Amino acid sequence: MTTQQVVGMLFESQSDHDYETDSASEAEEEVRDSGSDVSIGGESSDDEATLSADEGPVLEEDIDVPIVQQPGAERFPVIRPDVWVAPNMEQPELPAFTGLPGCNANTENFLPINFFELFMDDMFLEEIVEQTNLYAEQHLRDNAARLRPHSRAAQWIPTNLEEIKKFLGLTFLMGLIRKPSLASYWSTSPLMATAIFPATMSRNRYLLLLRMLHFVDNALALPQDHPDSDRLFKVRPVLDHFVDRFSEVYVPGKELSVDESLVLFKGRLVFRQYIPSKRARYGIKLYMLSESRTGYVYSFRVYTGRDSYIDPPGCPPTFGVTEKIVLDLGRRLFNKGHHLYVDNFYTGVQLFKELFRVDTVACGIIRSNRKGYPRELVCKKLERGQCCALRNEELIALKFSDERDVYMLSTIHDESTSPVTVWGQVAEVRKPVCILDYNKHMGGVDRVDQRLEPYTAIRKSYVWYKKLALHLFHLATFNAFIVFRDRSPESKMTFVKFQESVIESIIVV
Repeated sequence: MTTQQVVGMLFESQSDHDYETDSASEAEEEVRDSGSDVSIGGESSDDEATLSADEGPVLEEDIDVPIVQQPGAERFPVIRPDVWVAPNMEQPELPAFTGLPGCNANTENFLPINFFELFMDDMFLEEIVEQTNLYAEQHLRDNAARLRPHSRAAQWIPTNLEEIKKFLGLTFLMGLIRKPSLASYWSTSPLMATAIFPATMSRNRYLLLLRMLHFVDNALALPQDHPDSDRLFKVRPVLDHFVDRFSEVYVPGKELSVDESLVLFKGRLVFRQYIPSKRARYGIKLYMLSESRTGYVYSFRVYTGRDSYIDPPGCPPTFGVTEKIVLDLGRRLFNKGHHLYVDNFYTGVQLFKELFRVDTVACGIIRSNRKGYPRELVCKKLERGQCCALRNEELIALKFSDERDVYMLSTIHDESTSPVTVWGQVAEVRKPVCILDYNKHMGGVDRVDQRLEPYTAIRKSYVWYKKLALHLFHLATFNAFIVFRDRSPESKMTFVKFQESVIESIIVV
């Protein structure tokens, strides 16, 4: 594996304080001015190109968890922030990892369905039942004059918890059994018939439940021109529920990664994103913090446009949007000694220094024109296979020349290298340890996407908020599987078999 396969560089528009614009090339200036990204795809992280009228991240409501300054966090003498010196194989004293990875719940004698219910319990589903019945009542009342007596909507009767569970079970099963249309699951053709679907629920009832599925009372929505209007209002209760449950049920291990994921959606939506390096390419973007080893999603935020506001507690006022994303996603895990890996959309000198002050060390590729990165390192010419580095207090800045120049920033590593075997080359080559660790630990979010994509049940006909909600339901199933494997490491059950067990428990009551 070459470094080019894993590490890419982006030139994305940022606030002025993030870049040394006077040293950027003309090509970089044009890209930043246009608001687009130029990316070279990698194996461990997906760099994005955003071609939306509304750019910049929009995240959810703040969770009031303060950033605590730990005694003795400043382990280095005060050095001017623009002074970089020879590293001499020195590195900071890394904070001890004090987290307790694993599930926080008592899971004795748990079956797969019980792990699933840690994230989607009856109380949560009862709220969906209530809101679905409320929306159906409002819809029928508002459209009574236009409804035909024999229309599908006119046949509505209130749903209940048992029926909603079966509805979700059939929806999950559609991700395992792929057919060209929703109606084909109820086909009576010998070639297409699947008996479990008509035996569980009629086609018309399933389609009617899908049409009426709702998560919040529309009467509570604020006008779009209201300053407190929420673009995620339609799915806000679902988002809030999973943000809390994902962080409460399970504590991740030492290595974490922050990256983006995309939920396919090609309809009209003001915050729809275009990311050519993602499989979906068009859709709703989520910022995720996941455990590097398993992919467990600990925290996430939904992008909804540049004009939204985010200000995590304790965030320095000079920080831009990218720094705020990382602080917002990871603040519940600060002061525990985690190792955080990020790509060049987030990596910056100021961010890494702030993370170090809260006992969280970080590593990531960085753009050569990022403000604070040493210019003498960028300008130095290297032969292929060579590397050079400079240190500023806890930070190490490194440049490595492979098929292209790679720039790294880390508070975890020194400039040491390690021999690796590269496919197609007879002799071993030496690469910086920080790059090898980055390649190893950066793929947490990609691992989630790879696991979920073959089993997605999302259909083109779904409206955006139902697509997003069903994606989060599926994501909760994946997290439940990770917790199951953590508590039952001897089990050989695969993710497919885990889903089958959950679906069977839901449908066969």
